[in-house]
Amino acid sequence: MCGRYSLTDPDKAIRLLFGYDGPPLNWPPMYNVAPTVEVPAVVRGSGDRPRALVKARWGLIPPWAKDMKIGAKLTNARAETVAEKPSFRNAWKARRCLIAADGFYEWRTDGAAKAPFRVSYEDERPFAFAGLWERWDGPDGPVRSCTVITTAANAVLAPIHHRMPVIIDPPDFARWLGLEPAAEDALRALLAPREIAGFRPYRVSDRVNKVQNNDPSILEPLAA
Repeated sequence: MCGRYSLTDPDKAIRLLFGYDGPPLNWPPMYNVAPTVEVPAVVRGSGDRPRALVKARWGLIPPWAKDMKIGAKLTNARAETVAEKPSFRNAWKARRCLIAADGFYEWRTDGAAKAPFRVSYEDERPFAFAGLWERWDGPDGPVRSCTVITTAANAVLAPIHHRMPVIIDPPDFARWLGLEPAAEDALRALLAPREIAGFRPYRVSDRVNKVQNNDPSILEPLAA
């Protein structure tokens, strides 16, 4: 699964990944993103804006949900069943999105303890998770929410955790967002487990366990 991630310079990441050239985003650094937090996501736009940058609450709330609480349980969607599950199948067809990140955290089980690792590119460049989004009309107005799609871990990450988020590479952004024609099989192929050159996991402090700890120190490798 993917239950925490980082986006240390949202403005820079959005510009590098998606070619955003608008005014400053004024989005604060996020070192320890947790479920229910609003995060930047890119969705299919319209007209002369094929891509749109939006805020989305992490944890998908299906349109039929009675309240928002279900979102905390739908932060991830399994690649193997995303097209069939009632919570995700409509979004899979029409509301795929890209969620910017520059690292994510996974916990390795060591006996009775769990050891946190951060996974990022060696050069710390940003990347995009495969996501889905939905709109839920609640009593206080509409809420846009999202989920991160996960797949089986590759050989590098399998010793830490059996799942990992799906990473969409820039050449596939348009296809994923639905801006280019893509057969179902082609979309599913983007979700398959694969090796990612330059990705490396490293042990970090247990401070990341607490969502209140949201500062640069939690990114630092744990001293041996």
